[in-house]
Amino acid sequence: MKTIVTTAYRPTAKILAEAEKIAVELEIPFIVRNKRSVERMHADEQADILVALNERLELYPMGKAEPFFFHPNSAAFRTKRPLASDPLIEISGLEEGDSFLDCTLGMASDAITVSQHVGPTGRIVGCESNPNIAYVIGKGLQRYNSMPHLTAAMKRIQVRAVDSIAYLNTLDEDSFDVIYMDPMFTEEIKEASNFSSIRSSAHRGQLTDEWMEAAKRAARKAVVLKAHFRSQDFEKFGFTRRVRPNTKFHYGVIKFT
Repeated sequence: MKTIVTTAYRPTAKILAEAEKIAVELEIPFIVRNKRSVERMHADEQADILVALNERLELYPMGKAEPFFFHPNSAAFRTKRPLASDPLIEISGLEEGDSFLDCTLGMASDAITVSQHVGPTGRIVGCESNPNIAYVIGKGLQRYNSMPHLTAAMKRIQVRAVDSIAYLNTLDEDSFDVIYMDPMFTEEIKEASNFSSIRSSAHRGQLTDEWMEAAKRAARKAVVLKAHFRSQDFEKFGFTRRVRPNTKFHYGVIKFT
């Protein structure tokens, strides 16, 4: 699907310059808004639309009236609890200074939580194969300032606009302490609505032998999987499942050290 970038109804010179910069960086057309609604622009341009605003970027996939934009999401409350007890951190064995690769970055809430835990000496990389989503998340991580306690943790996250298997295949053995996969669930969890506006645009690839072998080669401490509680991937790929009563997803781990 074609993508364009535009502005708010009455853009400032700063926002116009921002939209033009986005167009260059993503190699997409900049289209003047001319006070058109998103619905009208979808009809006129037949494209996904990135909208540059003063406070954030919004992505409107074709036919969607609700925008996708960056927000720390569950990291906002997870990082106010004891981090050592967070289910992802606990099962992965992550420690201060560790490196972490999130193969399915999404809204980056897992990556933010981990970044807060491993601290400034840690390294956090997240893969997102859709370049529009990667761009919105990457810019959001650098600019979001409504939660000062997370600012440093967000800025440390490196976003890679690349398929995770392709990225894993470029890595040496033991490149990251922990490698994490959270494939889009085959059974949608309706309560998880933050991603709903871009669900059709997001990569829906499920766990494969190739993905697992690449992850195990590049991980030093552990490979961690998050999946729907009905998923058979835990047993199929040799994860030790951590059952979480009264939740719709479980974690699994393969440990090497």
